[in-house]
Amino acid sequence: MRALRERGHAVAGSGAAMEGLQTALAERPDLIVLDLGLPDLDGRELLRMLRAVSGIPVIIATARDEETEMVRLLDAGADDYVVKPFTAAQLDARIRAVLRRGSTPEETDPALVVGGLRIDPAAREVSLDGRPVELTPREFDLLHHLALRAGQVVTKRELLSEVWQVPYGGADKTVDVHLSWLRRKLGETAQEPRYLHTVRGVGVKLSEPS
Repeated sequence: MRALRERGHAVAGSGAAMEGLQTALAERPDLIVLDLGLPDLDGRELLRMLRAVSGIPVIIATARDEETEMVRLLDAGADDYVVKPFTAAQLDARIRAVLRRGSTPEETDPALVVGGLRIDPAAREVSLDGRPVELTPREFDLLHHLALRAGQVVTKRELLSEVWQVPYGGADKTVDVHLSWLRRKLGETAQEPRYLHTVRGVGVKLSEPS
């Protein structure tokens, strides 16, 4: 923690899962670094609990580097991960990258309108037919990326690279899971799409309802 403080971060630590959850909800930190090896609760379960009540970005610290494990963590709501052993410089770089992705854009960024869907990048707010839509930071980034390319098919590889900043193949399930959550919040399904249209074997397209 001292090394992160020396790099300009304000740091608070918790040695147990429930204590950490209470601290996160009370203090609303900019970001959480979650070690999976906790004494009182599995770190994956704590991640699920966090995601049920908060959109605070989470970086997972894990000793396992299998791709399936990484995909599982990203699907569960993690924003990024670092594999032990790692240096303070590596963790600092990951923290800065995640905070950049979630930072508020310049006030001059125009709102994007696709049919009845309005995405305001400055306020990071979304409305559908005039009603607010509550999205997690990652869901907002996904929708915003698709809105910037409205009418175009965007590949899952591009979404992984640009939204998740994970430039490798084999993790399409991560995109599929978040698209499913996004569809549910927009009141549609993959079988009956309105805005989010899957182009089989290629990717997904955001477009106005017919």
